[in-house]
Amino acid sequence: MIRLSSRLQTIANKIERGSRLADIGSDHALLPVFLAQQGVVRTAIAGELNPGPFEAARKQVREAGLERRIDVRRGDGLSVLKPGEADTVTIAGMGGGLIVNILTAGKPQLAGVNWLVLQPNVGEELVRRWLLQEGWLLREEDILEEDGKIYEVLCAVRLADAERWNEELYRPCRIGDLELGADDLLRFGPRLVRQPAEPFVRKWQGEIAKLESIAKQMAESQHEQAAAKRGAMLADIDRLRRLVAVIMEKGK
Repeated sequence: MIRLSSRLQTIANKIERGSRLADIGSDHALLPVFLAQQGVVRTAIAGELNPGPFEAARKQVREAGLERRIDVRRGDGLSVLKPGEADTVTIAGMGGGLIVNILTAGKPQLAGVNWLVLQPNVGEELVRRWLLQEGWLLREEDILEEDGKIYEVLCAVRLADAERWNEELYRPCRIGDLELGADDLLRFGPRLVRQPAEPFVRKWQGEIAKLESIAKQMAESQHEQAAAKRGAMLADIDRLRRLVAVIMEKGK
């Protein structure tokens, strides 16, 4: 029986029983094999581009005796999927920009898909913005820490009235004395920032530290443009500090 990391287990918990899954960038096919063993998915497609992980996925499925339920396919992104073959798509463990590229290039293959579970390693804002622009509702957001790394898991549903729900989700709001607009909510996560967990605080504390290091280096530059950029960065650092302080106070 497959055992998953906390990151993959969080993703697995988002898959509804009876789903027809397409796991894109499946690596060793751990997620679809686990879900099939647990009886969660009816069928699954494990898509992988690179030859090494593709062969590893085939071996994993074969050794689990799941070749009739899991089809391992080699190809780029959603090209492994035919329209209507899956109702759920998972894409995990890659940058947000790459996830957006995969979703954009694979729009025809998303026909019939009504549930997306996406786990970008970086660039979460890019993924949220794509979902918003393409009429998907960000139904759930999770944040967790594993082995010193922080991950966000974004779950989106296709709804006929997603625009109305998105207007409410990204409506400006106040967190303490900070007014957060739509761009802020895309950056922080509209659900994460309203119900923050400890990993959320640690993530943005780490971001503050990175920005402070960059601002320190920029202070040594004599260029006027660098000074302007540094001023904007310092203002951003101040807002982040205030946000983290408010959230930590609420958590006491």
